[in-house]
Amino acid sequence: MFACLLDAVSGQIRYSIPEELEHGAFVGNIAEDLGLDLERLSARRFRIVSGAKRQYVEVNLENGVLFVNERIDREELCEQSLSCSFHLQVVIENPLELYRVEMEILDVNDNPPSFPWTEFNLDISESAAPGSRFPLESAQDLDVGSNSLRTYLLSVNEHFILDIQTRSDGSKFAELVLQSPLDREQQSAHQMVLTAVDGGEPERSGTAQIDITVLDANDNAPVFDQSFYRVRLAENAPRGAVVIKLNASDLDEGPNADITYSFSGHAPIRVRQLFSVDSRTGEIKVKGVIDYEKARMHEIYVQAKDKGPSAVAVHCKVLVNVLDKNDNLPEVILTSVSTPVQEDAPPGTVIAVISVTDKDSGENGNVDCEIPHHVPFQLHSSFKNYYTLVTSDFLDREVVPDYNITLTARDVGSPPLFTRKTILVQVSDVNDNAPSFKQPSYTVYLTENNAPGASICAVTALDPDSGQNAYVAYSILEGDIQGMPVSTYVSINSDNGNIYALRSFDHERLKNFQITVQAQDAGFPPLSSNVSVNAFILDQNDNAPVIVSPVGRNGTAPGESVPRSADAGHLVTKIRAVDADAGQNSRLLYQLLQATDPTLFSIALYTGEIRTIRQLVEKDPTRHRLVILVKDNGQPPLSATVSIILSVVDSLPASKPDSGDLSHSPHRSSNLTLYLIVSLGAISFTFLVAIIVLVAVRKLKGRASNREPDFPSISARCCCCCCCCCSPPAEARATTEVFKKSNLNVRMSAGAEASGSGALPQVYCYKMCLTPESSKSDFMFLKPCSPVMSAQQNNAKSTDYLTSGWSALGRNGLSNNRAATPNELKYSNKDMTWTKNQCNSAYKCSAAPQYWTWGNHKKDYQHNVYIPGTTSDYSTLKLESRGDLDVYNTFSTFGKKKKFISHYEQSFDRDDSLISNPIFK
Repeated sequence: MFACLLDAVSGQIRYSIPEELEHGAFVGNIAEDLGLDLERLSARRFRIVSGAKRQYVEVNLENGVLFVNERIDREELCEQSLSCSFHLQVVIENPLELYRVEMEILDVNDNPPSFPWTEFNLDISESAAPGSRFPLESAQDLDVGSNSLRTYLLSVNEHFILDIQTRSDGSKFAELVLQSPLDREQQSAHQMVLTAVDGGEPERSGTAQIDITVLDANDNAPVFDQSFYRVRLAENAPRGAVVIKLNASDLDEGPNADITYSFSGHAPIRVRQLFSVDSRTGEIKVKGVIDYEKARMHEIYVQAKDKGPSAVAVHCKVLVNVLDKNDNLPEVILTSVSTPVQEDAPPGTVIAVISVTDKDSGENGNVDCEIPHHVPFQLHSSFKNYYTLVTSDFLDREVVPDYNITLTARDVGSPPLFTRKTILVQVSDVNDNAPSFKQPSYTVYLTENNAPGASICAVTALDPDSGQNAYVAYSILEGDIQGMPVSTYVSINSDNGNIYALRSFDHERLKNFQITVQAQDAGFPPLSSNVSVNAFILDQNDNAPVIVSPVGRNGTAPGESVPRSADAGHLVTKIRAVDADAGQNSRLLYQLLQATDPTLFSIALYTGEIRTIRQLVEKDPTRHRLVILVKDNGQPPLSATVSIILSVVDSLPASKPDSGDLSHSPHRSSNLTLYLIVSLGAISFTFLVAIIVLVAVRKLKGRASNREPDFPSISARCCCCCCCCCSPPAEARATTEVFKKSNLNVRMSAGAEASGSGALPQVYCYKMCLTPESSKSDFMFLKPCSPVMSAQQNNAKSTDYLTSGWSALGRNGLSNNRAATPNELKYSNKDMTWTKNQCNSAYKCSAAPQYWTWGNHKKDYQHNVYIPGTTSDYSTLKLESRGDLDVYNTFSTFGKKKKFISHYEQSFDRDDSLISNPIFK
């Protein structure tokens, strides 16, 4: 049925197939012809792009066979052109390959010749001379080449024969030639059959009947000026434009000279559609659209005939050459577009394959293409009229997410015509941006005692990527706050970055903390960034002031002594209080709420010093009760009260020496062992002297008193140095054992007056806990704790001080004292007031409980304190000597409740008197 011709010239192959093939008809194996791997046709996106409006052929990707997809009508596709073909573009990707395929459509004899009319009427004068020619209407055959009109046949007659002529385009027409004269009188009409035969196999034919009427003679026929005319006509000439004006003349007169013009039978139908002939003037005018691209030349056959009887028509030919004009815009066809393209695609990535055509000819059909220079793309010309659009630089979706590339195709005609086509290139995202927080760091201020679960702040991170690459999840990196995992303090919402507190914060325990928040996107691989969140816990006034000194015992109010001779402004005592809060919440104010005589005493608002307003007179009571209010400066303020009993006495013990020079005392020893040996010796000697004195006094007093015989009261004041206790020898031996174990229980006992009520001996007990390293930096807390003493403390000025190297922590903080002799430490037998020699230059008297230190005194102190009930026998407490308030504040740092807890170690003396030893726990 057909033959396939394959040529491989300059990257182009060609197939020839006949028209009218059915769907699925085999054209050729294009994969084999191109040398392609059948298994990779689909993977490489092998496809056929047709420049025609219809997809006449397709490819089977499984076997590479090119087959007919739609019936091809050569006459519809190419009209009367001898050569009929169309082009295909083969596009293969990964890597990109382009092939041009030309499909030649071969004509088949599927159209028979046909005449425009089934009957032709000819009027021939009987005077027509033999040899006269009469053109006949030409038959039209849509086929071309050998399938087109081959010849004409005339039925047998005795007067006429056919003369077949060939036009310049190869088409044929027939003329009827008079062979023998006609005689109207013998036969006025003749009928013949004209047959048009093509050259196809099998041949096809068409017929028309010729009716000839024999007329009387008209001697002169019209004559044209020329038998052949040649003119030029521009395409797209307007309708009605005159192509040429023909002129024919007739020598006859009257109607025989009146000439009419018309198309002869040789004029094809297409010519009759494009042109018209004015029958009176002979002007040939444009009737239809003259298109150079459809036909570059037209042949017009015109006849002239007079109106006389037996008129004979004469003929001429007009050859019209159509001039091309630049009347067709370039046509841009996107044969392949790869979009979107990843933003990390390397330069040179193919985006689109573009085909550009122009139906004009010559310069009018030459086309140049260009794109704007400011886009990161370039046009490369692969071969004529084909271009590839490639990237010229790296793309960044976050900067430009898509590009509208305007492609301009411009021909070089005059004036030039151009076509613009916009190519949308979308840039797909890759995860090349990590989330970034809006702030380099976050600072959060929250008030303590917050509600657990409340949001404390929110962090926000932005990711300029899109889709999954822009989804940000928040998390808190692992860490610890005060030894606890950070996850037990705060949590974060992974979606919105809200941070929540998991517990109620306490400013006194935790003043600030820092966490690290990580923002991570959902890309692959994921990218992340961190930010620090600094949280500061603001203080609330949630701690009331705590009275540190003076402190009563067993529920009794503390007492102080005031000399009757005190002048105005005399310092009676000082109220010391601490507040665990900070800032204004810990700023304390002191007020005198109640007083026995408001005109006698006043208290300093900020220091808590109680001073006399005026001198005491005889009529003033000897006992005064003051109620002191201590409140902080918080909102609302919290307060505490303390009652103080002031006793007016005639005189006070001598002032204790200044404690500030102990560090320079020549009696100070740096060796703890030496101190212990001296102390044990002093204790033994003192005990012995005390027992002898007590026995002697008892014998002198006789049995008049009701006191225990073994423990007579003494009128003279007993003294006790270092860690001494007025007690039986058994207790002294026990105390010595305690000293040997470096855990010292020191008791100070004062005998009652013989004429008293018979109360048990006053016992003052202290417990001192020493570590093996106490020779360097042990710190001991000493506090009188006897219940009996508590009742008498209202009149007592202070407790005994340790001798030989002990120092007192008084109102001015830690200081050094020199050693005191036993003679300087004496009590009165009644009110426990100091004698004149009792306060010497090495001590500083104070009514408050004293805190003692042993060893070297530095700016910072680190002491080992025994805490019963703990896993370790000793704990380390670091103190800074910056005044009483700093020391007390340091004491208040033990625990949330921040208070002194007393641990009582109970024992009974010989008379079953309860003795309580509080130690700092």
